[in-house]
Amino acid sequence: MTQAELIAACQQEDRRAQQALYDLYTPLLFGVCKRYVKNREDAEDIVVEAFFKILTNIRNFKGEGSFEGWMRRITVNEALMFLRKQHNFNLTIEINPQLDSDTDLVSPVDELAAQDILNLLGTLPTGYRTIFNLYAIEGFKHREIADMLGISINTSKSQLILAKKRLQELLENLQYLSAQKGRPS
Repeated sequence: MTQAELIAACQQEDRRAQQALYDLYTPLLFGVCKRYVKNREDAEDIVVEAFFKILTNIRNFKGEGSFEGWMRRITVNEALMFLRKQHNFNLTIEINPQLDSDTDLVSPVDELAAQDILNLLGTLPTGYRTIFNLYAIEGFKHREIADMLGISINTSKSQLILAKKRLQELLENLQYLSAQKGRPS
């Protein structure tokens, strides 16, 4: 069954097609959720809520643009709604917005496997992790992030700067630990 046929069957509320869609895209959308929340059970709950919205609103998908992108957007929005219920993003530290967010942040990310990067992202505080994901991975602009989270643009920028700095520190610590493991005692 092609993607278009699967979508059409889901729009007709075909239960088998809905299950096939769920089975096909759950791993991808679960990965999206895990970038936003640390707890596996929370990520699973978000995926279920996202699929409920996807299947409820699939008739609104007109075939314009990427279907996967449409589902990702719904999933990200569900993750953000979950986080907004859990965390107050306005209680974050703002630093000087004049700082360039890319200054002196060269890191050895290329040497890490994707899972290592996800593990590092999982250690970031919720605000840092959320804004880093929205900006660096999902491609949103700071204005969009500010609107989604109900924060100022400067808060979004400062949280991104702090997230990058924290990731840099974590990467430097990993290199230090790796170097220590290689040394004879």
